[in-house]
Amino acid sequence: MEKNELYPIFLKVSKLQILIVGGGAVGLEKLRFLLKSSPNANVIVLSINFLPALIALAKKHQIQLIEAPYHKSFLKERPIVIAATDSNAVNIQVYNDCKQRNILVNVADNPPYCDFFMGGIVTKGNIKIAISTNGKSPILAKRLRQFFEQVLPDDINELSKNINTYRKSTLGIFSEKVKALNQLTKSLLVK
Repeated sequence: MEKNELYPIFLKVSKLQILIVGGGAVGLEKLRFLLKSSPNANVIVLSINFLPALIALAKKHQIQLIEAPYHKSFLKERPIVIAATDSNAVNIQVYNDCKQRNILVNVADNPPYCDFFMGGIVTKGNIKIAISTNGKSPILAKRLRQFFEQVLPDDINELSKNINTYRKSTLGIFSEKVKALNQLTKSLLVK
């Protein structure tokens, strides 16, 4: 049986400068996805032209747009790049240039050319769940996201805050804190 060996991480994208190469429909989709989860993401979009909807979204979130053809010089000081043009040749060039510079890269809709995938994300307050299908089925990730958005209670953020307050008030060694928190939260699993 095939296994998903991806390692999930949660990045502080407001502190990283992400470059999206492509100002068309796919670039817009990637920008929307980033901003939905992280409205203060630090993003620059590079393209020879931009959809009006992308321009409007960029203005709303103070996203810098650079109207120019792709060149590897735009990769300087960019730890994460998303290639989302309608040209496979340009996307592969972005990938190759990123690999030479040890930059994490995602080539939209081309899993072999991705260091990471942008899976489904569910956010309710401080609770965030990332969903991965290992690049196999974005529509399944979307459906799972919709499912979790419906089943997670709206007050789960309040629960998170209360547990955090309790955790901070608990004195003792780490293993004792873990036992206490496990006991406190065990009832969440009982139906």
